[in-house]
Amino acid sequence: MAEGGVMGGAFEIAAPALSALAALGAAAVGGLFFGFSNFIMAALARRPAGEGMAAMQAINVTVLNPALFALLFGPAVLAAAAAALAPSTAALAAVAVYALGCIGVTGTRNVPLNEKLRRADPQEPGAEALWRDYLRRWTRWNHLRAAACFASAGLALAA
Repeated sequence: MAEGGVMGGAFEIAAPALSALAALGAAAVGGLFFGFSNFIMAALARRPAGEGMAAMQAINVTVLNPALFALLFGPAVLAAAAAALAPSTAALAAVAVYALGCIGVTGTRNVPLNEKLRRADPQEPGAEALWRDYLRRWTRWNHLRAAACFASAGLALAA
């Protein structure tokens, strides 16, 4: 249909709405990651290593659920749809920053660390060293994920 027609008007409304929803989702995920970086991991680090490890192992099991997957992957899908409808530098950057900084880092950095922790016995010798290394490395990558989510949210709003 010609520009300004019914479909043109729908796209003009859909792209900003999708961008806003992508920004909201990315900010929510960023807030979740920020909470882990800011106080959850610090609280777990204050517990004896075996307790902290066991708590994080439990978190890593319960976090794998459809609601988290929708929240984690939803902003990427929404931002990509918005960028497809109304391509702009900000829209494309929102997709790239979220895909690489949130999903990419999660899959290549945080998940492998979680898998290593899952296989560990909190009561075995060496568990404390493993736990301290995990805390340091996982939290560092989590800071990056949080920052990428917040940056993507800002870019989606600017699109």
